[in-house]
Amino acid sequence: MSSAATSADVMDGIYRYQRHIYDLTRRHYLLGRNNLIATLQPPSGGSILEVGCGTARNLILTARRYPEAQLYGLDISAEMLKSAEANIRANNLEHRIRVAKADATRFEAEELFGKALFDRVFCSYSLSMIPNWQSALQQACQAVAAGGELHVVDFGQQNDLPAWFGKALKAWLARFHVTPRDQLGEAMAQLATRNGGSLSFRSIYRDYARIGTIRLL
Repeated sequence: MSSAATSADVMDGIYRYQRHIYDLTRRHYLLGRNNLIATLQPPSGGSILEVGCGTARNLILTARRYPEAQLYGLDISAEMLKSAEANIRANNLEHRIRVAKADATRFEAEELFGKALFDRVFCSYSLSMIPNWQSALQQACQAVAAGGELHVVDFGQQNDLPAWFGKALKAWLARFHVTPRDQLGEAMAQLATRNGGSLSFRSIYRDYARIGTIRLL
């Protein structure tokens, strides 16, 4: 069995039932998602891709905030995509949001959506769930059009929070195959340099989370 198939099976196993309560429970600790959406600011009529779109919660909010944008999302979990498609239909956004099943570390956007590059690409709390997250980050950057941006938000290291809190959080996250990426800033900086772009990166909520943007020329 391939690693992609294994990852898909793991994610489907986690979310087969959890997908029904995912958005209700995660809103309390996936902090910074709305901050990311607010900074996307795509050009008029622009395109936006989410890598690891889950239930489409972010795509739907993004569609409402930027009514002229066309949105796309991919996820490795067929179970999560069931919820995504249902939520998109419930919000009457089928004409503006398309989702597809794909591995974040090796997707072909042209084959999935008939579109290879996007004005904005974002990863919201998905890299911490992808074992080969560096490849997923690089793949996401490759999908950014010239002059576009890659946005990322994910767990920090809780450096400015009580030690007991960070330890407890990481132990709880591990139950769901989630691992905060302490090298996220360095990886994004290297990626920005290799692609001739610039990086803005910062901790938020006392390093509960970290948020960054790579801007390509």
